Amino acid sequence: MLNRVAVLSDIHGVLPALEAVLAEPDVSAADQIVLTGDITAGPQPAQVLDRLTGLGDRVIWISGNADRELLEYRRGQRDTIPDPIAPWAAEQLREDHLALLSSLPRSLSLSVNGLGNVLFCHATPRDDEEVVLVDSRLDRWKEVFDGLDADIRTVVCGHTHMPFVRLAHGRLVINPGSIGMPYGRSGAHWALLGPGVELRTTHFDLQAAATQLSQDSSYPDIVEWADYFLHARATDADALAAFAPRDGRDHSP
Repeated sequence: MLNRVAVLSDIHGVLPALEAVLAEPDVSAADQIVLTGDITAGPQPAQVLDRLTGLGDRVIWISGNADRELLEYRRGQRDTIPDPIAPWAAEQLREDHLALLSSLPRSLSLSVNGLGNVLFCHATPRDDEEVVLVDSRLDRWKEVFDGLDADIRTVVCGHTHMPFVRLAHGRLVINPGSIGMPYGRSGAHWALLGPGVELRTTHFDLQAAATQLSQDSSYPDIVEWADYFLHARATDADALAAFAPRDGRDHSP
């Protein structure tokens, strides 16, 4: 059983944000660092993967839909990716990066002190791009939990870039938010598990990070990308309005 687990989600290839979180004492002291997907699709995909692989067995990896899409693009299994930066990011990856992404599981469970058996996934336990939100109806949560083992009492997911903790059908659901592409407020968002749950925000020098991205990344629109995402120009209201139709609420009785 693990005593402390740091959960980092939706890094999206932003090395300065990742470095700021890795420098946190509670991350350094954690028994494990769990990545809940969407690690690479952003302005520094290779640098982020190299930094994380350098941490060795301390890191437990889970694939996200964006990681899968980059891999499919490079393998010729798709011609386009909806995220404008993603095709560029896919071309930056080496073969060893692609091999790593292809080996990642969609979900896994760990035993964490105080929380019991915890399932870690990207979007939902059954799908890597399904949408559930803090205000999704209970029937929706019942759908996405269908088939989940009864001993899983805590579910950790990412995907929507907004941190929350809530109960749904007796299970604790945790979304740590996004490291590299936060919605609603700036900073790198992550979670610390065991024996309870702490949602954390690591603040870092946004202007220095934007300068680093503009110098290190060859993405053509890097200045605009960095300004929009580092400063969280998309509000939580914007994000919820965009995501809400995808959680099935419009089709509920």
